[in-house]
This record gives sequence, C-alpha cells and structure tokens, in this order.
Amino acid sequence: MQPRSRVQIPEQTVQVARAAFPNGSVAMSARDHLGEVFTDEQFAAAFGVRGAPAESPGALALVTALQYTENLTDRQAAQMVARAIDWKYALGLELTDPGFNASVLCKFRARLVEHGMEELVFTRMLTVLAGQGLIGAGGKQRTDSTHVISAVRDLNRLELAGESVRACLETLSMAAPDWLATVIDVGEWAHRYGPRIDSWRLPASQAKRDRLAHVYGTDAVALLRAVFAAQAPAWLAELPTVQALRVVLVQNYLITTDSRGREVIRRREADTDGLPPARTRITSPYDTDTRWAAKGDDLFWNGYKVHLTETCDHHDEPDATSGPDGETGPRPAPNLIVNVATTAA
Repeated sequence: MQPRSRVQIPEQTVQVARAAFPNGSVAMSARDHLGEVFTDEQFAAAFGVRGAPAESPGALALVTALQYTENLTDRQAAQMVARAIDWKYALGLELTDPGFNASVLCKFRARLVEHGMEELVFTRMLTVLAGQGLIGAGGKQRTDSTHVISAVRDLNRLELAGESVRACLETLSMAAPDWLATVIDVGEWAHRYGPRIDSWRLPASQAKRDRLAHVYGTDAVALLRAVFAAQAPAWLAELPTVQALRVVLVQNYLITTDSRGREVIRRREADTDGLPPARTRITSPYDTDTRWAAKGDDLFWNGYKVHLTETCDHHDEPDATSGPDGETGPRPAPNLIVNVATTAA
C-alpha cells in the first residue's frame, strides 16, 4: 500500500460538481463537513508493503459508508464511483478516473474482518461526530432489532442429516483421500452423496423418508467412528465439518440397544424424544452459527438478528442556522446510530 493523505479535489471536478449539484448532495456534504475522515494510515496494519499497489483503503471506507447510505450493491457502488460526479468530488478523483472493479469492495471488507478492523470505520465516524457535538454522554438512546437471512440453503431435518454427511465426506476426500478409501465403499457412498441432497426429490411416502433418515444416521455413525478410531489421523477429528456432523448427529438421532442387544440408530421425534431448543440447534453444516427464528405470526427465517442502537434526544444543535422562513434558529439534532451488534437469531 502507498498511503496518501490530504488529497485535494481536482479543480475541474469541483467546478463540474458545483454546477451539476448547486444545492449539494449527500456525497458532497460528506466531503465538505467531514473532510478526510478516513485516511490510509488507519488501515496500514491490514495491508502489506510489497506487491502491486492497492486501492486507497481510506477511499474504499468512504465508498462503503456511502454505499450503506444509499443501499447499493457492490456493483452499483463501483458504478457510482466511475460515473457519479458527486462521488468523484467526495473521493477527490479526476472526472476521467475509471474507478475500480466491484470485487475490490468485498475483498476490502474481508481484509478488515481478517485483521479485526471491522468496526474501525464505524468507531471513526462516531469519534468525528462526537467532536462536532452531535453525540455526548448522558443522552437517550433506543435499540431495535431486525432479521438477517443467512447465506445458506434452508434445509429440513432430513436434508440436514444427509447434507451434513455429504459435507463431511467432501472435506475428508480432499484432506485425506487415501485414508477415506480404506474405511468406506467409495463407489456406493459417491452414488448416495454425490449430488446435493436438496437437488433431487425426496421420497413422498413417510416409510421411505424414515428409511432414508435411518440410512443417513447409520452412515454418519460409521463415518464418525472411523474418524475417531485410534488408527485414524488425530487431526481429522478437528475438521469443522466433522465437528458439525457430530453435533447434528447428537441433536437429531438416538443410539440405543434393543432387547437382543443390537444397536439401534433412529431419528429423534420431537413429541417423544425431544429436540434441542432453536438457540442451540444447528441448521446447516456450512454455517454452524445460523439459527431458525420467528418474529410475530408471519415472519420465519434462518439466520441472525442485528440490533441497532440510535440516539433519540430532541435537543438542538449548538449552531444556529437559517430556517425555511428566513428566521434564524437552532436545528433539531439528527438521530445517529451509535452501536450495532449481530447475535444469533
């Protein structure tokens, strides 16, 4: 990364933006009132000093803030950088600047998360707003929550059992293919778990569905016993999909012994055997933190909850401004988000 600081807005960009937006815009106001809130030096720890030059992280942070304000996708935000005059003004770009590829934004967010800097943009904004007197101690605030849908497929209990075995097999086939071939019939299991479990129609009759559930449970037990056997590599048990299959098996199946001493593997029934509460029950082997939840009578989702806290004081800003009738008076202070927390649904 090559840090840049105190980037001046090109004169031509200023002239064209002022002519196109005589009353200003959100992006232009962000530049005029907040200045260079985000500098490249703040993100230096997340970037290397060697390799190809990176896009300015300070500019990407501002783009991310504007993207959230206008509810844009990554592709739409990248297009705004390339063609919107007021965004070029905010970023201090020449009118001929082509912008960047939309994939840069998701890579930037991933880099921030990887280096524990996901809240840096938010806390920096709060610091600036507090310095301008818009946020202070002792005020009132309120919190509300909304649902966040996870980026995984919705699976019923039967599909979850089969997909968990399939996910574990795929991981083991890449991590230890030679070992896997010694503990299972590769051809038979590949036929059963080759396609995604939800890509084919499940049996219509309850008897056949019960039989399929028993097959998934039996395969899960056999695979886990092979992984945890003394002769198996110890590191196999630490794989995330192996741990996910282990939890799914415990939560959805019972292993008992019948009167003849034979082992019986059967699926748990909610009425007789009980199921774990939704707050602990895994719903996907690919995202073990997502949960099924309900809100009200008509909203059901598989994912998370995001809690937003905002100020709700009705005090006035310290600076007097001209009102709509030309009278000078204080403006009501805006409500500002001061905390964001994502929790399990």
